[in-house]
Amino acid sequence: MPVPFQRVYLQSAGSFLPGEPVDNERMDDYIAPLNRLSQRIKRRILAENGIRERYYAIDAEGRTVFTNAQLAAGAIRDCLTRGGADLTQVSMLASGSSGGDALMPGFANMIQGELAAPPMETLSVHGICAAGVGAIQAAAQGIELGAHRSALAVAAEMPSRLFKRSRFAARGYETDFDSHFLRWMLSDGAGALLLSDGAALAGAKGLKLRLKWVHQRAFSGDYPVCMQLGLTEDRERGHLDFGSWAEAEAAGALSLRQDIRLLPHLFDIGIHEYAQLVKDGWVDPARVDHFLCHYSSEKFIPVVEDLMGKAGLAIPRERWYSNLAWRGNTGAASILVMLSEFLQTRTLKAGEQIFCYVPESGRFMAAYMLLEVEAADAPPAAIAAPQAKAAPMPAEDEFIAPPHDPGSAPDGLRDLLTELASIWHDYRSQVWRTPLVRKIRERRFAVPDYLNWMAQWVPQVREGSLWMREGAASLTGDYQTLAALIDVHAGEEQNDFQILFDDYRKAGGPVSDIAQLRRNPGGEALNAYLHGLAATPNPIGLLGAIYVIEGTGQRIVPALLPLLKASLKLPPDVFRFLEYHGHNDEHHLSRWLMAVEMVMAIDPGGDAPRKIVETARHTAALYLMQFQHITQG
Repeated sequence: MPVPFQRVYLQSAGSFLPGEPVDNERMDDYIAPLNRLSQRIKRRILAENGIRERYYAIDAEGRTVFTNAQLAAGAIRDCLTRGGADLTQVSMLASGSSGGDALMPGFANMIQGELAAPPMETLSVHGICAAGVGAIQAAAQGIELGAHRSALAVAAEMPSRLFKRSRFAARGYETDFDSHFLRWMLSDGAGALLLSDGAALAGAKGLKLRLKWVHQRAFSGDYPVCMQLGLTEDRERGHLDFGSWAEAEAAGALSLRQDIRLLPHLFDIGIHEYAQLVKDGWVDPARVDHFLCHYSSEKFIPVVEDLMGKAGLAIPRERWYSNLAWRGNTGAASILVMLSEFLQTRTLKAGEQIFCYVPESGRFMAAYMLLEVEAADAPPAAIAAPQAKAAPMPAEDEFIAPPHDPGSAPDGLRDLLTELASIWHDYRSQVWRTPLVRKIRERRFAVPDYLNWMAQWVPQVREGSLWMREGAASLTGDYQTLAALIDVHAGEEQNDFQILFDDYRKAGGPVSDIAQLRRNPGGEALNAYLHGLAATPNPIGLLGAIYVIEGTGQRIVPALLPLLKASLKLPPDVFRFLEYHGHNDEHHLSRWLMAVEMVMAIDPGGDAPRKIVETARHTAALYLMQFQHITQG
């Protein structure tokens, strides 16, 4: 749930970007390409990210011109000057960064020392892109609780020191793509916000900007590490596990990396969180006048836009604001640098809302803020946490939840898809924390584990077409029109178990008679439930089961497959079943949507949606039980 604020105002914002802007041609003067491959990677990445200029706090010789603490101090000075304030009025300093100049002490304390600031409360938020929002939230909470009248939130990043060509000498200037990638993406800079309880703004003419709420949510328990510094490429060892810093550097443990193959999942969870904020009444897309979205590359604009559109929650493109192209990607500082320039260059009106979104790829996190412009003489408003659907929402605020809808859906299905998305989101999160998936993610998954999994899964898949056909045979009246569609689906899947069994045998599975394989307790429970439901008259709820099962094949299996291939030294043809489902379940879900439309047309206003949602919930719980029992087989 977001943290609401009643008495927190943004008094001023400032930034500090070191030196002169560096265009794409001059980048080589600071972070020279490492080898021939590096030049090709550079051209490809710069063509996609849309960054034309950025700033570096090192010179062309690789010498540090400004420390990270000095960048932060510069942003604070600019912020205070713009707000007509000084450090004696500030009693709290919260910083956000992926790293200061020293491993210890805390970054906020180093900034306080750089400023020679008077005694005050300090807090250092260590993270990546969302760390700046963490600092803002901490400062705002201090004000909301009455502990502080004014507080500073600052974020600063200085990755250029990691990108110098000399850093890669220990590896012979050879490195992997994941660490090549970020050299052409990130740059240096700092931003700062001065927050206050509004007393300094009382009686002033013009406008004031209130922070309404901040929301942060991490999904680190669901996904493996995506962006990191301090671990080897395989994430097996940390930099402190080596005998010396030189050994750690030679092993690549001091290279900043990002696994770009995981990034699509980051946007999935980010848009889902956004959709939940809308559903619960925290933000209304129709009321958002300015959308400040932190994306690391312009390549991701259509990705975010498309997902928001599919959710029925699009914010028109003309309301978006970003200075990525001419300020660069400054990580945790980006949203503060963006806010500072936005406020200096835009004329705002009372009642306008500014919505900020910051995805973090470290181990997946999403952060949001909502600010609203008020007349300077407006009295403080008491803010209660909104209630879900407390007020009627415009039609565009109803949404089709990702990730399963194959595009836009008819208006009549939106409420149903929203309920299913909520079930899916919880189910997926729990699946990713099962012992099986954790073992795969941590690269501890071996061939015997794979064979054990397949041995339990084969008999479960074998039953799929059987309960579908049984369900089709139980349809009566108008619902009989669905039977042909279900039979087509069952026909496509009736031999899937044989593909899976062949994969099992080719991987070294010892059981040659398929009839000897047994489901685990979770699989037995799921099978009994689906067959029992299929035998009832008009078992429309089975569509909820198909949603979860096919969704698992479309979304979870493709995410696991690269990890499996990396862990298991097996030929490609032992993964045919997993490959097949990753590519084809999206088409199956399209057919599923068609079946749901038919059901809704047959019985508009009936209880079919309730049955589908109920079955989806039960199926998700039983499928999860099946996952949990695999490692016990």
